[in-house]
Formats: sequence, C-alpha cells, structure tokens
Amino acid sequence: MRFAEFRSLRVFSLAALAALAACNVDSVTDPLSPSGAANFKKRPPPPPPPPPPTTYIHTPIIFVHGYNGSSSTWTTMVSRFKQAGYLDPELINFTYDYTKSNRTTAQLIKTKVDSILALHPEVSQVNVITHSMGTISARYYIDSLGGATTVHAFAGLGATNHGTTLAAFLFTTGGIEMRPNSTLLNHLNATDESPFSVLYSTWRSPCDEAVSPHDSPILAGLIPGIEDNVLTACMSHSQLHEDATIFDQVRSFIETGVAP
Repeated sequence: MRFAEFRSLRVFSLAALAALAACNVDSVTDPLSPSGAANFKKRPPPPPPPPPPTTYIHTPIIFVHGYNGSSSTWTTMVSRFKQAGYLDPELINFTYDYTKSNRTTAQLIKTKVDSILALHPEVSQVNVITHSMGTISARYYIDSLGGATTVHAFAGLGATNHGTTLAAFLFTTGGIEMRPNSTLLNHLNATDESPFSVLYSTWRSPCDEAVSPHDSPILAGLIPGIEDNVLTACMSHSQLHEDATIFDQVRSFIETGVAP
C-alpha cells in the first residue's frame, strides 16, 4: 500500500471513530445538558413524615365488651360520645377473643393503655367502660397489671363482678371464670372489691336475663356520695349499653368523678 493510500485510510478510520464516539455520547442522557434535562426522570420526592398524634382534649376511654360480644357492642355509646365532642382517637374500642382467660384480655388492655400513654405525654390516665364479662378483665388489669395508677374511673354495666349462674353452661376459659366463686373472682373479691385510688361505679338491671343473681354487679366498699352501685329501670342485659339515660350517667361519672 502506498503512503498516500495508508494516510487516507487512517484519516477515514479516525473520522469514523470520532463519529461513533459522538453517537455514544449522545446516546447517554446527560442530566446537565439541555437535552438531557428534558429526558432525565427525577426521583419522586420522599413521602412526608406522618402527622403528629392528635392531642387529646378528653381523658381517653377504653371500652371492653363482654362474653359473645364484639366492638359493635359499643356502636351506640361511642356515637353518643362523639356527638358530645369526643375525638375518634379518644374512644378506644376493640374486639377480643372472649373464650380466652380474662387475664389475657387484661394484658391486651394494658398494651393499649401503655401505647396511649407513650404517644400522648399530655395523658396520664384513662377511663374504662365495661359490659358483662369485660368487667372482670378490666378489674384484673387494675388489680394486677398496673392499672391502679393508669385508670381514673371504672364504669361496669351489667357487670359479672360476682359471677353469673348462667356461666355453668359455658366451658371456655373465659366462661368458667365468670362462674360464681371462680378462682379469678375469688382473687379479685378477696379483700377490697374496689381497691386503690380508682373511682368505681356499676349499673345493674332488675330484669337482666344474663346476670344471675341480679346483685352480682355490686361492688363493696364504694365511697358514699361519690361512687355508687346504680339500680336502673327494668331493661335487658344489652339495653344497658344502649340506654340514653345510662349513657348520660356514665359520661357524668367519668367526667366529674361523681356517680348519679
């Protein structure tokens, strides 16, 4: 090959390489170039931080349903509290496995209360409203799991504080614990039935078909003129958490600390 031909071939090869390099550069998006800025896909912004917990304006309420119940037990009462100005986060309503021991449910109550107190430094106590067997779980939380300092007021509707003879036909752990003189009830009622600085009040119906005897809800040792074992008008076991008069009485009790 002559020198002139070799030189021409070399110039052609260099030009081809330069063109290829230019193509490769253009094929890679340069976010700093004008054309690259249009094609560059920006990363989505990070999600905003979660909002801080709602500041409570009322003492929060824990609702504990009874045997064969669920969170729907409290639909009417929760709705009435909302109408009275309570915030959704202040009304803690949940469903638990009522076949298990009341000690297990008491631990669940403790977990919920501890979570509230950890998230809300403005809160130091809760109120507890219970129905039927739920009173046993709440009382065990107060008696044995630290609730003596975290519960301000305890309201028991149709409470099985001394059991019910109908529990003889229940064979789950929770049901057996509702039998009169069960090991758990004897523990709770052994000395002081309304211990510590917690305020107590109960509501019982003379027509309650689920709690027998009808004086089972009564707690001994309540403070006269402040706490009370309220005898309601004749109504069924379930009507106790639906009745408007009882709602007004329960709300007044937990807010003022004085039973009707």
